[in-house]
Amino acid sequence: MILRTFTQATLLALMLAACRQPSTHHDYSGWRTYAGSKDGNRYSSNDQINTGNAAKLQVAWTYSSHDKDPDNHSQNQCNPVVIDGVLYGTSPRLKLLALDAATGAPKWVFDPASLEDTTNADPMAFFKVSRGVMYWQSEDGKDKRILYSVGEKVYAINAVTGKHISSFGEKGYVDLSKDLDRDTASYNPFIAATTPGIIYKNLMIIGMRVAESADAAPGHIRAYDVLTGKRVWIFHTVPQPGEKGYDTWDDKDAWKKFGGANSWAGMSLDESTGILYVPTGSIGGDFYGGIRKGANLYGNSLIALDAATGKYSWHYQFVHHDLWDRDLAANPNLVTITHNGKKIEAVAQVTKHGYIFLFDRSNGQPVFPVNETPVPASDLPGEVVWPTQPIPSLPEPFARQHFDSADVFGITHESYELLMEKFRQVKYNAMFTPPSKAGVWIFPGFDGGGEWGGAAVDPETGILYVNSSELPWSLTMIDMPAKTADASPKNLGKAVYGKYCVACHGPELKGNGSSYPSLVDIDKKYSAAQVQEIITHGKNMMPAFKMENDEKQALLAFLLHLQEKQPAIPATKKEMPKEPGSTDSMRMKKSILDEVPYTMTGYNRFLDKDGYPGIKPPWGTLNAVDLNSGKLLWKVPLGEYAELTKKGFPVTGTENYGGPLVTKGGVIFIAATKDEKIRAFDKATGKVLWEAPLPAAGYATPATYMANGKQYVVIACGGGKIGSKSGDTYVAFALPE
Repeated sequence: MILRTFTQATLLALMLAACRQPSTHHDYSGWRTYAGSKDGNRYSSNDQINTGNAAKLQVAWTYSSHDKDPDNHSQNQCNPVVIDGVLYGTSPRLKLLALDAATGAPKWVFDPASLEDTTNADPMAFFKVSRGVMYWQSEDGKDKRILYSVGEKVYAINAVTGKHISSFGEKGYVDLSKDLDRDTASYNPFIAATTPGIIYKNLMIIGMRVAESADAAPGHIRAYDVLTGKRVWIFHTVPQPGEKGYDTWDDKDAWKKFGGANSWAGMSLDESTGILYVPTGSIGGDFYGGIRKGANLYGNSLIALDAATGKYSWHYQFVHHDLWDRDLAANPNLVTITHNGKKIEAVAQVTKHGYIFLFDRSNGQPVFPVNETPVPASDLPGEVVWPTQPIPSLPEPFARQHFDSADVFGITHESYELLMEKFRQVKYNAMFTPPSKAGVWIFPGFDGGGEWGGAAVDPETGILYVNSSELPWSLTMIDMPAKTADASPKNLGKAVYGKYCVACHGPELKGNGSSYPSLVDIDKKYSAAQVQEIITHGKNMMPAFKMENDEKQALLAFLLHLQEKQPAIPATKKEMPKEPGSTDSMRMKKSILDEVPYTMTGYNRFLDKDGYPGIKPPWGTLNAVDLNSGKLLWKVPLGEYAELTKKGFPVTGTENYGGPLVTKGGVIFIAATKDEKIRAFDKATGKVLWEAPLPAAGYATPATYMANGKQYVVIACGGGKIGSKSGDTYVAFALPE
């Protein structure tokens, strides 16, 4: 079902775009880097598979690493690379795989748990998702390396033998938790590189994921020597004294206090100019900014840097003083467009709120006008909202921008009435209404709109293809639980829970049923020692938390219903000296978290009791946008609930994770959907040409390549998100002989 009718006018627009764009000088025949090429365009010039034969695709090979973790909803979001007939990817437990690209037969497997210093470590100890790897080779071709991340460590692996290169960094890895130019005691230790960095000459340039709390680690961008692992340059995303942007902060010690502004979604590189384009997330402390007043540079920004030195060129901030978790969640696309008869080397950035911002990549000037639009003030004492937010006039948004009572939808009348009751409990529904105790709707949701799957661009036409989730989430603020006069571990545990846990698991410990599990009756599943291990090291989606032993004791007493005076766990560190009249439980270490007066009640999707979104379909879409004109060409649903289709509902689409790739053969390939399928679409019309079932949902971006004269399309089937079963298989498709 096509939601925006394909017309002769659309066809003419496509033909004109093709005529006015010169053929690209880039080599798009391989898939040698994350997103296919360093310009981030997820495009392939291979056309053996095309609109005329895509329907004949069949499974060519499969490979399973046999290391999925169904109990903890393990995932695999890897977009693999293919070098000289070898496919390099990762497994759910972050083993590095080298497979024959034509057959899927393993050549070697590197397991980071096999190294001496990590033998006893649990590779699932915290959220170690990998979306890909980096490849580098010396000019003479004798030294070939794969660089890939396992949590905070980036390993250098011999691409031919699979052996780690011990001369790189510390014992074969770079530790991203070090060399951040901050006192490590001042921030949360959680750091993990989920999306691969980018290689420029002999430099590995990389960002990372950090905690989203107010005590998050700094998200500085760093470049390392590929041979030695030594840091070559650093760009401070919270500027330090003497650096550009420092004067924009009212608090001149902000660089000592605040973290975040991290690039977790990947970067793009113009190798002809040596300019790197870096998207960032928000400053730590997602939903309350009273302690970080101002615009909060360089949070939520696209930053252009000299790749050789890290020197600042320009930036653009997409959300000022972010209070809505509007990270830039995907790498930008470097494109050549024609605007007003002039060819422009441009950079396009998709956003969670469904916009595309388009800039001249040489100077950061918007191609289309951007309007700084007034937004409401906050009713939370202490919060100072930035008075405007940028809204682009064009390109047209690829996601709906408004959610109101008229948009509420139920499968049955009973379901509709229950959803309307839930809808009325949240007061505000306009975009950029600040968080409130009365509740606000986040639409598109916290996970987009656009997400880390990013967009694909056809360089011959300047047309961008992007998938979108269309699901409201609610955001309601509450007072941070106050410390009680009763200093027992159990009662103080309530305050500790509010400080660290309530945002994900909710005020009633019930979680949200998908990403964040219920903690009710957790004492029946885990012992005190096991819970302490999870708190200390993290597990699955949950990062590690940096707590004093007193805080851990109090939290354990609260979660596990321990007797107030019963020691929950043995002390694991030297006792702190007592102050006169104090108790151990009253001597919790002060941190910036203690300055945050409000927290949120959890990440709550607007779903009915059966898990269907409570908004009129489509719930997931695939979109085509002409970047030359800024016009949305077509929109089609992406994904299906087969049981609803059988009942006569039009195809609804589903929430989706992972991105598209587009080819010269006229085909868009994308998995991403909850229905565990991969599909091929006609890039001119949005018509489905082919679909195939997968062993688990392909929440990843596919890759395509040639091997032995045949074109393959491969997808990592990791599942694990939004209640989907976990998988550990790569599936490659090709045309029959």
